[in-house]
Amino acid sequence: MIKLPKNEGLNIVPFIDIMLVLLAIVLSISTFIVQGKIQINLPKSESSMSLSDHEKKLLISIDEKNIFYLDDKTANLEQIKEAISRLDQKTIVELKSDKNAKFESFVQIIDLLKNKGHENFQIVTEKNK
Repeated sequence: MIKLPKNEGLNIVPFIDIMLVLLAIVLSISTFIVQGKIQINLPKSESSMSLSDHEKKLLISIDEKNIFYLDDKTANLEQIKEAISRLDQKTIVELKSDKNAKFESFVQIIDLLKNKGHENFQIVTEKNK
């Protein structure tokens, strides 16, 4: 008589382990995405003032890796140049640059403003404690 092997079920324990690891990875990554803040360590200065709350302003940020942001969205120099060319003279441009960013990146933004003749800007710094 021939014995047929018992029909063993699918072992789902390893599958559950893998799914829990993937869930942990997704949850840890999603916390970074949800925050949505650009990490910029501002330089410190004695004469730092609080930001003005003008209705019209354009925020240009440069992070530590020299990535440009236009109103908290990634942008390249061409997009920033386009945004600056559409500005009127009353709009304040706020410049935030990480203290470890290349000075050249900061100078490129100042150069774009200078070429447009836009002198209404402020450099955002952190107050010395």
